[in-house]
Amino acid sequence: MTELLASAHVSRTAANQQATLTANAVAVLQTERAGLDALEHALQDPNGLGQAFAQAVSLISTLSGRLVVTGIGKSGHIARKVQATLASTGTPALFVHPAEASHGDLGMVQDGDAVLAFSNSGETTELGDIAAHTRRCGLPLLAVTSRATSTLATAADIALTLPSMPEACPMGLAPTTSTIMQLALGDALAVALLQQRGFTANDFGNFHPGGRLGMRLRTVQDLMRTGSSLPIGQENTPMRDVIVEMTCKALGCIGILDHNGKLAGLITDGDLRRALDLDLTITQAKDVMNRTPLTIGPDVFAADALRLMNERDRPITSLFVLGAEGKPLGVVHVHDLLRAGVG
Repeated sequence: MTELLASAHVSRTAANQQATLTANAVAVLQTERAGLDALEHALQDPNGLGQAFAQAVSLISTLSGRLVVTGIGKSGHIARKVQATLASTGTPALFVHPAEASHGDLGMVQDGDAVLAFSNSGETTELGDIAAHTRRCGLPLLAVTSRATSTLATAADIALTLPSMPEACPMGLAPTTSTIMQLALGDALAVALLQQRGFTANDFGNFHPGGRLGMRLRTVQDLMRTGSSLPIGQENTPMRDVIVEMTCKALGCIGILDHNGKLAGLITDGDLRRALDLDLTITQAKDVMNRTPLTIGPDVFAADALRLMNERDRPITSLFVLGAEGKPLGVVHVHDLLRAGVG
């Protein structure tokens, strides 16, 4: 009986500890969410942060150089992430560590650049030299800070002032809410610039050629088979020769061209099986081919090509890729897509 009571006490204690931990975690999220809500409202103020944000987007989008992003400590970590997002979405950007800037890396900041500095207090000593460099060289300085009257905000050409909100840390010291707001504002800036530049998914793919994301953003043109790998025949090609060509190219299909070199039809393994009752010694490709085959353009994403292949009642394994004049540029096969990691 004593053992049972002890076990029940341990279970209740564990449950209480878990409930306390969960409550603490929820409180953090609620505090940080309040910070994001406050940031949202501030951005909607056309005479406050909203105006500064619009000015920042306008300035950065017309730079002849790059946006130099800087910060130290937790703000520095946020600055690095924002710089990476900016660079990957079409805004030329680099991160310069403020301490290293004071020891030679100021040479990375050139004419035509602008500096975006992150500092919650706006009084970060290490930012002094890089901020002074912008004043000395006549470069635009943008500041993300929570204090409109801080040294950094006062020195900046554009001050993006965050709402004053409590940190989620129970001591009110560890950067939590403030860094969440910095990050969100940086993301908003990157996306606004992306839209301002007309940045497309194709552009995004060009900047992300590696990894699974890069694979999914590759186009059909990147993966299609071309040249001598194409199974090609003419409308008057005897079916015996069609079979030989299909066997040699091993794609399960053959494209049939008209006298202008345009794709007139397609013969697949299924079409071939249905033609076995015909006299193949006199039957020509035009007698068997499907005159309305499914085709695709070279700039279509490989993932979309795979979806087209699979969404039919009877999935297909190959798609002819046609140019503007209807002439074959290549063939993309489902195995090529899967090997490239598109699936």
